Amino acid sequence: MKRAPTRDILWLFLTTRLLLILVTYFGYILLTQEKYSGAPIAFSTFLNTWNQWDATRYIHIAQSGYQLPYDLAFFPLFSLLIAIPGHLLGDWSYLPLGMLISNAALLGSLFVIYQIAAEAGGDQVGRRSILYLCIFPTAFFFFAAYNESLFLLLSSGTLLALRRQRWWLAGLLGLLAALTRSAGIMLAAPYLYELWLARESVLASKGKMLASLLPIVLIPLGLILYSIYCWKLTGNFLTFVNVQAHWSRQTSWPWQGFIQTIFELFWHQPFGSFNQVHILLDATATVTFIILAIIGRKKLRPTYTLWLALLLLSILISSSIGQRDPFISNQRFVLEMFPAFITLAMVSITRPRLHQALLWIFPALLATLSLLFVMGKWMV
Repeated sequence: MKRAPTRDILWLFLTTRLLLILVTYFGYILLTQEKYSGAPIAFSTFLNTWNQWDATRYIHIAQSGYQLPYDLAFFPLFSLLIAIPGHLLGDWSYLPLGMLISNAALLGSLFVIYQIAAEAGGDQVGRRSILYLCIFPTAFFFFAAYNESLFLLLSSGTLLALRRQRWWLAGLLGLLAALTRSAGIMLAAPYLYELWLARESVLASKGKMLASLLPIVLIPLGLILYSIYCWKLTGNFLTFVNVQAHWSRQTSWPWQGFIQTIFELFWHQPFGSFNQVHILLDATATVTFIILAIIGRKKLRPTYTLWLALLLLSILISSSIGQRDPFISNQRFVLEMFPAFITLAMVSITRPRLHQALLWIFPALLATLSLLFVMGKWMV
């Protein structure tokens, strides 16, 4: 097991947090205040600029619980972690607590993903994987009160535990991941695959077999527990599925989103419109990560490729067909697909110009999209 470069990871984490703070400070003031104005802006105003879109739902659920059936689309663990200290500290604390948990989970994820990436391709691959993750154009969602970083920590932690054959830890982390996002249930597939790879040692004795097989039950248990909670509130075990239509999500064939995207980009949306740019961002993120999954299938451990393929499939079969942008939010969902960042790191090592281009393009887009988010633009 390679030791993580703790100091470098901390510097990367703090530097990228500082970048987002500077974008908030300079961007918000320059775009909202009158020229030559000497009026100060309260600190709480800067903080509240990050309470946008889904963050408002998680904070509301943490404060008041699930009051509307539509809120049940948002899985409970992230809001619960906010609510526990929030109820003690008071209403002022929910947003900063949400952001603190999100950022702390990102920091933990960096250590886990570095370990996975370094084992797959060495120290340089590990360092570049977490660098690209932190400067990715939509990495500002790790700074906001969103559950992306929590799910990233739990899912990557599950896969690392599987790699170490620490079955009970993998099952527990998988349970928590399933309480964070519905996609967490799919961690059962990598678990089964790792069991197959370790079948000789697993079947060596009855005790080992039970210790390896039993923990997988914990992963679906997370979803079962939430289903029971939904039933107690609404009388329906699958309310979290049924309300997806309210959030413009519906089951579709994987190719339907691509067909609609082509029509929207080249026929329905006028050139230079906001919708066209937003559709282009989501479509580019989707296609790029599909390409990285294809490239990475021969570079990564099959378990990681399987996990990446499952995450991609889940977003392709739940496209927002009723919206102008069928891949809405995919530029955020790809943040959870850490194996693709490892593949990108591997590719960039043999292509120095690609690495240099990413070091310019990613931070520039990150600053731009972060500013759009704090200004309340459509960045979900």
